[in-house]
Amino acid sequence: MLPTPRADIAPNTAEFETQPLVKPTGFREYDARWWFGVPGHDKPSELNLLGVQALGQGMGTVFHEKWVAPKVVVGHDFRHYSQSIKYALMTGLSQAGCQVLDIGLALSPMTYFAQFALDAACCAMVTASHNENGWCGVKMGYDKPLTFGPDEMSRLKEIVLNGTPVMRSGGSISRVENMKDVYLKAVTKDVQIKRPLKVIAACGNGTAGAFAPEALRAMGVEVVELDCDLDWTFPKYNANPEDEKMLHAMADALKEHNADLALGFDGDGDRCGVVDNNGNEIFADKIGLMLARDLSRENPGAKFVVDVKSTGLYKTDPVLKENGSEVDYYKTGHSYIKRRTTDLEALAGFEKSGHFFFRPPIGLGYDDGLVAAAAVLQMLDRNPGKTLSELHDELGEAYTSMTMSPHCGDEVKYGVIDEMVEEYKGLLGSEILGRKVVDVNTVNGARVTLEDGSWVLVRASSNKPELVVVVESMVSKDDMKALFHEEVKPRLGKHSEVGAYNQEV
Repeated sequence: MLPTPRADIAPNTAEFETQPLVKPTGFREYDARWWFGVPGHDKPSELNLLGVQALGQGMGTVFHEKWVAPKVVVGHDFRHYSQSIKYALMTGLSQAGCQVLDIGLALSPMTYFAQFALDAACCAMVTASHNENGWCGVKMGYDKPLTFGPDEMSRLKEIVLNGTPVMRSGGSISRVENMKDVYLKAVTKDVQIKRPLKVIAACGNGTAGAFAPEALRAMGVEVVELDCDLDWTFPKYNANPEDEKMLHAMADALKEHNADLALGFDGDGDRCGVVDNNGNEIFADKIGLMLARDLSRENPGAKFVVDVKSTGLYKTDPVLKENGSEVDYYKTGHSYIKRRTTDLEALAGFEKSGHFFFRPPIGLGYDDGLVAAAAVLQMLDRNPGKTLSELHDELGEAYTSMTMSPHCGDEVKYGVIDEMVEEYKGLLGSEILGRKVVDVNTVNGARVTLEDGSWVLVRASSNKPELVVVVESMVSKDDMKALFHEEVKPRLGKHSEVGAYNQEV
């Protein structure tokens, strides 16, 4: 047995090599994220390899408590420390009596796919997704295609921090070869694009660079690679298709090569961002609406799930109404939308961050950037006389901001949001920028809707020490900026715990 993990162990000490370090805040709402550290950085480590081993022991204990066969698919993303973290995690899992199947370098959706392909109940993907270099984490599940939610994460945290995992015999670790080939064949086998399309594949030097170009070519399109060479220093920007730097690079490449669209993939390949033929980014909630309109024509009455950061146009869309489709707004977070989509037996779920969840017959229910890319290409194939920008223009006017995130410590961010929720609830019926507040949705922070359909959202980030702010105006781009600069930012600014924003409109 390992000693009980501690949160106060300093790096570059004997204790760091002999005692498990696990900072409690790394246990998020539905996955785990810690600052592991990079040489020369001032921020101290929040996790060490013995802490990862303790995490594996705790995770294996949770799997056994769920009374599922303890067969676990494990993969890792492309960071210089991810493979070491994976080996420490697998050691802990095997000590807890799990049969570990190591599929090697992987995308998160490849790990989810392998659960089906290898008939494994459980998964653990070592990834920090789109977080900056130095972060690490794990996405995990035991009930495919779902991943952990708050209850499972709370139990895992309890076991690990209290040092109460159960060691069992029968654990093993084995290597699975060629899962990449099996996965890519499955993702592309039913996709054959007949329309001539030139596509920019942008990967930000992250893991998707080893997968996305090959998959897109197999789908039948011409591919121009942008930052697809793997480089764990991420020399240009984080592989994050919500980040302005990545989106601008995608737009520049599209114009340079006269491409039809650009598709950007995040660090673990479960998200997809889109830039249209004119070089304009289309946020994933509106790509989702375009897909919902297209898919509802072939699947009348289909249900769709979207997160609370998504455009209000879903509520008023005439095509969805004509085709009898229902749209459900739910909590932001890949685990939440995945579960909600499954529970409602919806055809698809969409998150503004770029997570797309397609259930059969399109996908297997989990978020996969390559499946999302295929869906966008197939939509264009079914509309051969229209460009992506023309399909977007059919949606009507809504001016939506990018996702903006001010720093706010993990220990205090939920308290700040609780106060903001109460403050906004108290504004129901009063006016914001000359418009009456008609609804305050508190399923995930506060989404405050005005009488003209414009809205503002504040919530706590589920995986970083940040808040999340999104605004949308049904009036104009200037009004959208005013909703942020004259409404949300000053209101949040009253809280001393709220720091600088990562980006602003």
